[in-house]
Amino acid sequence: MSNFRRQRRKGVAMTAAWLYFRFPLSLRMVEEMLASRGILVSHETVRQRGLTFGRGIADQPRRRAPQRGDNWHLGEVVLNIAGKRQYLRRTVDRVGFVPNVLCRAGAMPRRPSACSANC
Repeated sequence: MSNFRRQRRKGVAMTAAWLYFRFPLSLRMVEEMLASRGILVSHETVRQRGLTFGRGIADQPRRRAPQRGDNWHLGEVVLNIAGKRQYLRRTVDRVGFVPNVLCRAGAMPRRPSACSANC
């Protein structure tokens, strides 16, 4: 068997293990989901990869937590809810993570306060 096929199988099994840990799916559901896409992986392979690499997969979202030097983009939308004007602000960091969404009735200041910069 060529090295390319072996590497490809490892990647498929790692993707299956990632699906198992990232979403509330059973091992057999992951197997069926990939089989519907034409990818044959047994639930036992997913379980073995999960035992081997599960901690690293589970820690991934924590590693992507926003850092102090990240660029943040701010989006603002004005909504009318029950006849009252509401301001919806959404921040997005450079990798697309949405840490918080803020909705309040009054107009928002143009510059964020020191508290919101550290939160």
